[in-house]
Amino acid sequence: MAEALSNRTIDIVKATVPALEKGGTAVTDRMYQRLFRTPEIRDLFNQSHHGVTGSQSKALTAAIIAYGRNIDNLGVLASRVERITQKHVGLNILPEHYPYVADALLGAIKDVLGDAATDEVLDAWGEAYWFLADVLKAREASVYAGLAAAPGGWNGWRDFTVESVTLESDIIRSFILVPADGRGVIRHRPGQYLTFALDVPGAGVLKRNYSISSAPDSRSYRISVKREEGLGRPAGLASNWLHDHAKPGTVLKVAPPAGEFFLDEASAGPVVLLSGGVGLTPMMSMLETIAGSGDGRPTWYIHGAENGRVHAMRDRSRALAAQARNITLRTYYNAPDPADVQGRDYDERGFISMDWIVANTPMQEAAYYLCGPRPFLRAMVGGLAGRGVPLGSIHYEFFGPADELLAV
Repeated sequence: MAEALSNRTIDIVKATVPALEKGGTAVTDRMYQRLFRTPEIRDLFNQSHHGVTGSQSKALTAAIIAYGRNIDNLGVLASRVERITQKHVGLNILPEHYPYVADALLGAIKDVLGDAATDEVLDAWGEAYWFLADVLKAREASVYAGLAAAPGGWNGWRDFTVESVTLESDIIRSFILVPADGRGVIRHRPGQYLTFALDVPGAGVLKRNYSISSAPDSRSYRISVKREEGLGRPAGLASNWLHDHAKPGTVLKVAPPAGEFFLDEASAGPVVLLSGGVGLTPMMSMLETIAGSGDGRPTWYIHGAENGRVHAMRDRSRALAAQARNITLRTYYNAPDPADVQGRDYDERGFISMDWIVANTPMQEAAYYLCGPRPFLRAMVGGLAGRGVPLGSIHYEFFGPADELLAV
């Protein structure tokens, strides 16, 4: 168990937070520069989050500032700690990796703050870092142990074979994955993701997370991947490689299911699933689970897409709703093609309507699960909270670094 922080450390860390806020991402940018000097540490990270947008550096800056600001009330950071734990487990982060991060972080603080980074300040942040590291290591050890002990479970990287590939839309393909050793798999929680180590020629080993889009079973997983074309930034190396080269028989290295965003299967209360674009992938796992349970749980699935060409799994969601009469579907197309017929292919033109959600879902009783791009989530999370949905009933996932951009 981590030893309690001293009052002196708490005071010093809180006093340095304004300087870190003023510096923006300077400390974390420098930290990653130092950290990535060591190839075996650099290769643990998803480098796509450290490119043009610098999204990982922004996310870590937000996390460090939140930690410093709440260092005397760490209970408010419990959800953030669990999110970091799940990301670390997916990437197979181990205790021996933590000293590298400590050296990089403290060195970065000294580089950026200069004379203000006194020995006293560095000692305080060192104590604070190792306190949090001990909390994370303990939680990660528990998760690793649970994954290894579960039926079909494992730790680290395991070889999976692509069993089949399905074109779901113009830009999304689904891949059915089965273990190369012929054994079973751990039953994931609907909404969780798999982490992949993809050996892409000319790019090295790429680490990527893809949501599981199928209901839990003990034999296989399905992921549904959007081809990232670029549009003003580098095209997605991993997604394009999967689309162009992964075929039946291809072997991929996969870590166990992870993620703190998942359906509460123990509850019988109403559920509202909201997704935009490829954010439908974890929702399909939840929808299949609800339909297969037969428990009659009232469920609404509301999805937004540009048009029918990019709307994946439309027929699958309709079949599930027809099978389970407790499921209500609502589909919005922002820019329907001429071939898209309202009332047949989609329900409404434009973006998902918060007014429709208010009028048609039980906002005080339902659990809301959301996934999609940041603009979608900002609108939906803010809209739900602004209409009185309890914050504890709003659960969301987005693709990218774990941050708290969706303050409500």
